[in-house]
Amino acid sequence: MTATAIAALGSRSRTLMPGFIASATVAAAATFLSEHYGAPVMLFALLLGMAMNFLSGDGVCKPGIEFTAREVLRVGVALLGIRITLEQIAALGWQPVAMVVALVVVTILVSIVAARAMGFNTLFGLLTGGATAICGASAALALAAALPSHEKKERATLFTVIGVSALSTVAMILYPMIAQAFGLTPLQAGLFLGGTIHDVAQVVGAGYSMSHETGDSATVVKLMRVAMLLPVILCAAMITRARGAEPGTKRPPLLPWFAVGFVVLAATNSTGLIPQVVQDAGNSLSRWCLVIAISALGMKTQLKELASVGIKPILLMVGETAFLAALVLGMLHWGF
Repeated sequence: MTATAIAALGSRSRTLMPGFIASATVAAAATFLSEHYGAPVMLFALLLGMAMNFLSGDGVCKPGIEFTAREVLRVGVALLGIRITLEQIAALGWQPVAMVVALVVVTILVSIVAARAMGFNTLFGLLTGGATAICGASAALALAAALPSHEKKERATLFTVIGVSALSTVAMILYPMIAQAFGLTPLQAGLFLGGTIHDVAQVVGAGYSMSHETGDSATVVKLMRVAMLLPVILCAAMITRARGAEPGTKRPPLLPWFAVGFVVLAATNSTGLIPQVVQDAGNSLSRWCLVIAISALGMKTQLKELASVGIKPILLMVGETAFLAALVLGMLHWGF
């Protein structure tokens, strides 16, 4: 590395560091509040970030906040792949795999149709439907990173993250009671919880609150939904390419680098070569990257912009969540 390159890297780091440190500080505060009060960390990160919106103006923090919201987010999405192994998926047999593929595809398609019927952009339906069907806030952030730029994309992304975080918390409390009311077996309850609750943490909490068997099956089913993130990101990237690049920019790649990283880590993890301590570190790093990135996204958004979205987006996301729960219960009833 030449002296010029080193100087350029140092200058770039000094430019980005204030915004990154601000985002990481907000993320640390959000994590502390989440651990002490039990609410989703993503929700705290968003709210605290929006309270620090003034940092994203034309001051010294702006470049770092922009970088964190974009690139640190993508690193966190790539690291999600370390959670998944093919052995975990194969252990449940073909039926849960078929169920997960079907519920993700159907939920996203229904969400797109519903969004169009309510007067929204098709991409908003893909964003909210993907977040509902796959893995909540993580999926919303990953899809937003792959979708084409739009003047309202950041507001739509933040609204989606807030919505799925709130609905996932409600589901963690309500869905175990629904499973008991329907008389589901521990395995069926795990399939229901893992197939419907949005965020991984809430799935784990709801599953193990019922039984160890339910918790195990719910967690694996949830990770199978996380694995569906890759084909959905690929579809989003294809849409972006089909729409063409913005003037003065190059055409986006068919498969974003963070999606490639997701696949490589999942495949490597399936070989058993990654020690458990490295897996745990990767999971922790992925979580921190996503929380830091959502803090930066919160800083870039004003609360009055979110308040202007109206009631229809809320109804859309509640409807998507209810549809997913009904779909999974129907599949279990008919022998899936």
